Amino acid sequence: MPSSKPNTVIIVTPGFPKDEQDTTCLPAFQQFALALKQNFSELTFVLISLQYPFKKGWYMWNGIAVHAIGGKNKKHIFGLNTKRLAMQKLNELKEIYTIKGLISLWCIDTALVANKFALRNNFKHLIWIIGQDAKPTNGFVKKIKPKPEQLIAMSDFLQEEFKKNHQIEPQHVITNGINPKMFEPLNVRERSIDILGAGSLIPLKNYNLFIEVIAEVVKQYPSLTVNIAGDGPEKNSLIDLIIQYKLQNNIELIGVKTHLETLSLMNQSKLFLHTSHYEGNSTVLMEALYSGCRVISTQKLSNDSVKNLHVKSIKTDLVNCILELLSKKNEPERVTFNTMDDSAKKIMQLLLS
Repeated sequence: MPSSKPNTVIIVTPGFPKDEQDTTCLPAFQQFALALKQNFSELTFVLISLQYPFKKGWYMWNGIAVHAIGGKNKKHIFGLNTKRLAMQKLNELKEIYTIKGLISLWCIDTALVANKFALRNNFKHLIWIIGQDAKPTNGFVKKIKPKPEQLIAMSDFLQEEFKKNHQIEPQHVITNGINPKMFEPLNVRERSIDILGAGSLIPLKNYNLFIEVIAEVVKQYPSLTVNIAGDGPEKNSLIDLIIQYKLQNNIELIGVKTHLETLSLMNQSKLFLHTSHYEGNSTVLMEALYSGCRVISTQKLSNDSVKNLHVKSIKTDLVNCILELLSKKNEPERVTFNTMDDSAKKIMQLLLS
């Protein structure tokens, strides 16, 4: 064992890619991990992933050590065992590294384990509230008892939601971000996809509304070309809905794409439509804006207005907004909402101060 232990930050997450080819698993947090490593080379970063990968063990991912607990999202007694094994791993890491602080992704079981460990050992611990963990149904908050200064909301909306639902106001707001290096040169030529959607085909993403909106737009633009990238349990019902509205010649479900393939599709699209019921701070909106798309969304990125982001909450407004945008010749332009480098630097400034 070396005479001096490396200065280390530990990140506790519910899931992480099983290898470097697993680009569809939490792509934003892959970028977060890479941004930390690239911007803070004097520190070692170690991840503990509670649920996924499902196989227990440790491995290297882009030069970062990942310890998979293999919880497989099991609950009850199995969930307790996952937390016990994670605590055991934290105690092991304490003997190997000089821990400078901990970051939990989501205010859930990850934060429960990390907070208990941090309190016992007098380590600083930050919790990044990312999405549904702000909802009133999150029972972990009462168990964690986080302090406002520990909490980082990923958006203004999540800060408000968390305060409303849990009577604790996160002291910090640090948004998600993109990695500009991942994008192709901006396509300023003709874009072959009129409207793109991307995300899991699950009820939360509300693709029923997406298809209903397209059905209205097609009445004025019968040759409209629409792609939806993603897969999930709602695929068959969405196919039925496409057939019901006679949109087989307009909407194509193109299946799961890698992160880079999705970014390439954005670079070929005029508009990006996002009809999700709920989002913490959607990376896909930031990526579409940076790819030069006009973005129409039921969810906002900020309390402030964002260039080329049109936030509409009801179907009629979504339809009218799309019709207006399609009627104009809009030159593609990059809009940078935030970069993951900036997010990583802000979080580390809080952690190390």
